[in-house]
Amino acid sequence: MQLYEILLIGVALSMDAFAVGMTNGMSEPKMRLYKMLCVAGMYALFQFLMPVVGYYCGYAFSSLVKKIAPYLSFALLAFIGGKMIFDFFREMRAAKRETPVYVQKPLGAGKLLMQAVATSIDALAVGVTFLAAETTEGLPMHVTLCALVIGAITFALSLLAVYLGKKIGDRFADKAGLLGGVILLAIGVKILIEGVL
Repeated sequence: MQLYEILLIGVALSMDAFAVGMTNGMSEPKMRLYKMLCVAGMYALFQFLMPVVGYYCGYAFSSLVKKIAPYLSFALLAFIGGKMIFDFFREMRAAKRETPVYVQKPLGAGKLLMQAVATSIDALAVGVTFLAAETTEGLPMHVTLCALVIGAITFALSLLAVYLGKKIGDRFADKAGLLGGVILLAIGVKILIEGVL
């Protein structure tokens, strides 16, 4: 396995985190830089940890990961997305009674943790792939450094995604919660379909 392949894996693994990060930015267009860094950092941490865990757990764990990863990712993203959609309609009903302004709840630590886990579960299987590559063709660097590259790519792309989402969210703040929930559900369904097929 070559370094460019590690970079491509990093980009591919970070796409779900990119989409969810953009949703977070859209849902919270006034998010401060510190929180943006925390969001990107949480996604990057889990994208770093999961390949390392998958690598050290080895082949015995790989069959379990391949079986449950799409279902677990779908369940977590469907829960988060469904809750965002539910909250959107609940807030809209309350807004009609009181004030016409829709206010999206800020991203909390628990929700962020669930998002980070859901968008990084497939990286466990990549860790097993690293183990297989190391025994056959070799890795360009230690598995921890490979995972660090993946984490760094995820951090950069997620930070960009939150920033872009904030810019879009300024224009569509009243619909961001609904759109964000639909996007998370769509990502969950995509992961589930890819896992089943």
